[in-house]
Amino acid sequence: MPRNNTDQIKAILESVRTIALVGASEKTSRPSHEVMEYLQRQGYRVIPVNPRLAGQQVLGETVYADLTSLPEPVDMAELFLAPERTDAVIDQAIDLKIPVLWLQIGVINEAGAARAEAAGIEVVMDRCPKQEIPKLGIAPAAPRT
Repeated sequence: MPRNNTDQIKAILESVRTIALVGASEKTSRPSHEVMEYLQRQGYRVIPVNPRLAGQQVLGETVYADLTSLPEPVDMAELFLAPERTDAVIDQAIDLKIPVLWLQIGVINEAGAARAEAAGIEVVMDRCPKQEIPKLGIAPAAPRT
């Protein structure tokens, strides 16, 4: 299936429940903060990742330094990073076998995406879930039981 296929994006957003948001910010004016808050309101558990804020709280969740520090598995890693800073995080996602890798609007790393896909990870790139959820008519996420 081609990357960023509408059906693929819809299936991802309807199935994931726990998201690691890499590049999380405590600053309310930052897009990563806005998207994290939106995803929480939609019923997703969003775990913030930012080495600068590790151990602090953002939107009621503890911040972790990197994906390898997370206390539980996640369904998706969403990257709010400059493209040149994504390779190490993509490699962590591959090592951890995170099922979905989502690179935010403007975050394009074709080689990293190809590595992730070769490892069996679904990749969405240059899209924003805050835009895709209402566009695709996705209902709020139901909690896992």
